[in-house]
Amino acid sequence: MRHRSLLVLTAVLTTGALTLTACGSRDDDKKGSGDSTGSAKTTVVIGVDAPLTGQNSATGLGIQYGVQIAVDDANKNNLVPGVTFKVKALDDKALPATGQQNATALVADNTVIAAVGPLNSGVAQSMQQVFNTANMVEISPSNTNPTLTQGKDWNAGKKVRPFKTYFRTATTDALQGGFAADYAYNTLKKKSAFVVDDKQTYGAGLAGIFKDKFGKLGGKIAGTDHVNTGDTDYSTLVTKIKNSKADILYYGGQYDESELITKQLKAAGVNIPLMGGDGMFSDTYIKTAGKASEGDLATSVGVPVTTLAGAKDFIATYKAKKYPGDYGTYGGYSYDAATAIIKGVKTVMDANGGKLPAMNDARAKLVDAVQKADFDGIAGHVSFDEFGDTTNKQLTVYQVKNGAWAAVKSGTYNG
Repeated sequence: MRHRSLLVLTAVLTTGALTLTACGSRDDDKKGSGDSTGSAKTTVVIGVDAPLTGQNSATGLGIQYGVQIAVDDANKNNLVPGVTFKVKALDDKALPATGQQNATALVADNTVIAAVGPLNSGVAQSMQQVFNTANMVEISPSNTNPTLTQGKDWNAGKKVRPFKTYFRTATTDALQGGFAADYAYNTLKKKSAFVVDDKQTYGAGLAGIFKDKFGKLGGKIAGTDHVNTGDTDYSTLVTKIKNSKADILYYGGQYDESELITKQLKAAGVNIPLMGGDGMFSDTYIKTAGKASEGDLATSVGVPVTTLAGAKDFIATYKAKKYPGDYGTYGGYSYDAATAIIKGVKTVMDANGGKLPAMNDARAKLVDAVQKADFDGIAGHVSFDEFGDTTNKQLTVYQVKNGAWAAVKSGTYNG
């Protein structure tokens, strides 16, 4: 997923007290450290960058606490003997400039070994170079724009990985857009689509892929338009869609706008489904749009986390802790991203006599360890191809039925 620019003030949230040295801190309470030997533990920090306040925060908080649960589990189970993991979460408010500042801050903190995030593809574009220069692993659980891993000419078949330190546990829009178009045309039997995007990296990219695939399948593009993030009055757009006689509206962007578009569209008597990507797959969409959301559709990465046996304990913990945000969209992928880092740290230490190297060296060695990740996560198998993309290509179409998202089709797309 995901990209958005919001004109808001920057806020920074941190999780955990971080009084640490260049390679980590030594806990004062040796007996309470959880180490079976009773010796002091090294504290290693995993950074998180996501929108934690304002719009997009429901999914951003799901990322933060997905990582937190992974860290808590690792510490409880002593997954890496001699290490206590902590989380440092920074709020980018979905702003690329703030994301870049946060990346710089994480790199400058010599206790931070890697980062999970961001939520938005456009924010990721501003952070990748910062992390790459520092040889620091960055794993996004939600970015889906293909250019992030395969370069700007990916669609022409010229795939080149721009940054060796960037990975993601979510599959790309190249697959998601085609999966959506195939479902709309062949399953829903829709023949005329009006396509709208929010002019942002994620939204415009996803809408463009849907438009191309829908047209190649034989569908008609009844019209196209763009909106600005933060808009609230869509009367002009609604009129255009109504006059186009389209039988489906496809929207590339976030739930913040699509939830209002569908509400105003239905209020004007245009009873066609609105379909979008993972950017609108959130309970917030349904809560805001109300009955107008009934029948609308969204694609998202993976299969429903509630159907995965491995995610049962994760969901139970998230609910028991009463963590805010939406764990259903990217929580599982965030947990798996953090776990890839944690397992990578163990690999690095095992190769260094059970000790963590100096942080700069540890960061660089972790890049190779994460590239070789190969384990079953709670949201599916975790491994990365030569571009840093997940090898898990599962996708799901959801539809609003009786006021809730219901999975209507899961599978992979190769067309």
